[in-house]
Amino acid sequence: MAAEIHVPELGESVADATVGRWLKQEGDAVTSGDALVELETDKINFEVEAEQDGVLESISKGEGETVNVGEVIGTIGEGNGAGAAPAEEQEEQPQAEEEQPEPEAEEVDETSNGHREVEEVAGRASPSVRRLAQEYEVDLAEVTGSGSGGRITRDDVERLIRAQSTTAAPEKTEAPERDGKGEASQPAVSRDGRADLEERVRVSRRRQTIAQRLVESQQATAMLTTFNEVDMTAVMELRKRRKEAFQERTGARLGFMSFFAKAAIGALKAFPKVNAELQDTELVLKKYYDIGVAVSTDEGLVVPVLRDADHKNFAEIEQGIADLATKARDGKLTLDDLRGGTFTITNGGVFGSLVSTPILTLPQVAILGMHKIQERPVVVDGEIVARPMMYLALSYDHRVIDGAEAVSFLVRIKDLIEDPESLLLEG
Repeated sequence: MAAEIHVPELGESVADATVGRWLKQEGDAVTSGDALVELETDKINFEVEAEQDGVLESISKGEGETVNVGEVIGTIGEGNGAGAAPAEEQEEQPQAEEEQPEPEAEEVDETSNGHREVEEVAGRASPSVRRLAQEYEVDLAEVTGSGSGGRITRDDVERLIRAQSTTAAPEKTEAPERDGKGEASQPAVSRDGRADLEERVRVSRRRQTIAQRLVESQQATAMLTTFNEVDMTAVMELRKRRKEAFQERTGARLGFMSFFAKAAIGALKAFPKVNAELQDTELVLKKYYDIGVAVSTDEGLVVPVLRDADHKNFAEIEQGIADLATKARDGKLTLDDLRGGTFTITNGGVFGSLVSTPILTLPQVAILGMHKIQERPVVVDGEIVARPMMYLALSYDHRVIDGAEAVSFLVRIKDLIEDPESLLLEG
């Protein structure tokens, strides 16, 4: 008896998902624990695993379709998948070859042969594969099946689609025009031919959600950004002196993020409204410090959360951030890694950004932007000297935080970074 494959619980406040890529195709043998399909949510991607051994009997939800928690997306039947054929094919096969008399030659015309050939080819492809072929106008008779018994798989059809799109040529080929030197000149691309130079790529569920939330953040808040600059001399000299011994002792690399996380916590304690959330007519002041750290991945920006950062030392902060970044880039983040967050730090400097205006991560009311460290001429004690300087940006919700408070918060971070020993007391 076939077992249904259901969409599992997706986590708090996540009700639906988008079907990404099926990792197994209809007719494939599966073992309990095998990954069957990738599901995309607005926060993470994860794999649905087989709960029993057998054969992937059917796929009822294809790539790009939206599915809800508990919905059936396929079935697993009994068997081992070796030489398995779809049910449609088995129904069309005669019980015994000798029981089927061969038709007289005059009874078989060209039309009936063609009809029977199409049926035979269709019987070697699952319903979802036939739908894909129909969508892209692919003739299944032209597809070589790589599955067991010559079965046509989704990969076979997609391979032919890619080949056709790559090798497609204009209907009419003309001899190239020659210039005065007898060399062929490149034909100009016609206006109508622009479509051949375009590629359509499905926008992932996560990217759609990121786009939606960025727009919501701009529309739902009175966002304003204030800037300052910080002299990184003291921090850089401290790192230079201590980083090797720090790594040998703790196993963590001493970077800049731990300094800024400590400085942000010290400033948040001094200005509690920056660590707050606006709920209708009430301001929720949070006396815990869960720091979100923006991480860039191939599918877009994610903000995993370092919880209770105020209780962590420099090594624990560095290691925690490194672990979250690795999980983000490997696609291993859990919903709990992304839940909550009271204040966010983003570092555009790793990409070379000199200055930018970060966008708030709702429902937070402020976000700190770090940038590239660059030597610039500054005046120190009446003399012009070159110092490693970094621009800082604080975007904030002006409905909650006044300008003077935002400026003072950023100045507090600047003071703590320029005197890193104070972080031991304030952070």
